[in-house]
Amino acid sequence: MDLSVTLGRLRLPNPVLVASGTFGYAREMQGLVDLGRLGGILPKTITKLPRPGNAPWRTVETAAGMLNSIGLDNDGIDSFLEKLMPYLASLDVPIIVSIAGRSADEFVELAKQLDGAAGVAAVELNISCPNVSGGVDFGTDPAMCEDLVRRVREAVSLPILAKLTPNVTRIADMAKAASAGGADALSLINTCLGMAIDWRRKKPILGNVMGGLSGPAIKPIALRCVYQARQACDTPIIGIGGIATIDDVMEFLVAGASAVQLGTVNFYHPTASMEVLDALPGALEELGASSVAEVSGSLQV
Repeated sequence: MDLSVTLGRLRLPNPVLVASGTFGYAREMQGLVDLGRLGGILPKTITKLPRPGNAPWRTVETAAGMLNSIGLDNDGIDSFLEKLMPYLASLDVPIIVSIAGRSADEFVELAKQLDGAAGVAAVELNISCPNVSGGVDFGTDPAMCEDLVRRVREAVSLPILAKLTPNVTRIADMAKAASAGGADALSLINTCLGMAIDWRRKKPILGNVMGGLSGPAIKPIALRCVYQARQACDTPIIGIGGIATIDDVMEFLVAGASAVQLGTVNFYHPTASMEVLDALPGALEELGASSVAEVSGSLQV
């Protein structure tokens, strides 16, 4: 059974990755997960300078998921490369570093710092975070998105993933823009904008008022976005959104994804990725497939 997947210039041993912001910097999970089995690890998004993040509350549990407004708190790229990347590089797992910039120039600068760094397999452009000022600007304007991806692609040799937001009118337009800019793969989707209210106090619960909804609640939206993006362009897709079981994984593959990222499930069932990997060969065999590629985009409409 061939579990390997190719995403443009990026080759992964299998299609099961863990999403940025839900897995820490991997060290936190080493006692629960066999990290070496993962198809890829995406550490928490990093920025040029340290960020303290948003005011509390930062997370709220919902009926079928979680609202978060963390605000990309991190110690900045210099600290990441010095203190965290050496451990990540030692894992012998593709490390895809998620970056967020306030401008196109800053995205390029961040990517250049990562280009050639030991252990960095690819960079994911987080142009879809709803919890920071200007966080979705590049992910909601097709022209800006295409220009940003192209500038980063021209500046570095690393494979580039563009993480897109569902908070747009036509996800297909954004997928085509990122593809035209030269993205090796599209990560779909980031969180859906939402909010929670304490009606007795007449106050929003999140300190930032609004936040990103993730978990099982957004899975139907994510599936729809993956399907529409696959119909719009040929760029490989990584499906994200409410994935927790092998059935979820297979649905995303059939819809058009070539790989998946497990996110919110890491908080409440941290061994889910291992269970999915155990079940994946059998699920492919059930469809008469001997590789992941045979199943990707096989939905019959």
